[in-house]
Amino acid sequence: QVQLVESGGGSVQAGGSLRLSCVASQGSSATEFIYMAWFRQPPGKEREGVAATHTSGGSAYYADSVKGRFTLSRDGRNTLHLQMNSLTPEDTATYYCAAAKYSASFQILTASSYNYWGQGTQVTVSS
Repeated sequence: QVQLVESGGGSVQAGGSLRLSCVASQGSSATEFIYMAWFRQPPGKEREGVAATHTSGGSAYYADSVKGRFTLSRDGRNTLHLQMNSLTPEDTATYYCAAAKYSASFQILTASSYNYWGQGTQVTVSS
């Protein structure tokens, strides 16, 4: 089983920055998950993919709405950070860390492709 713990949420004014972190702890299998990602769910809306990356490195994938403002980084295989700059009120949401096992039908920024989820951390951006 994989457990994900997020930290770093908070309140900020528009134009400000926040850094989210996610630490994954896994069971006995060293390859139990191969992708990590951030999703967000604004109030009253569906959960949407924000950014994701393979745990072995390589390119990160971003939603169009955050490209150029948000940056993924990793500390080893099990820790994922999301640097969020130039925040706007539209970025207000609960942000979730997620991890995915291999699947032939995997889609990198699709919530249903992910097997494990953190508890979420709130990000509030005021105008």
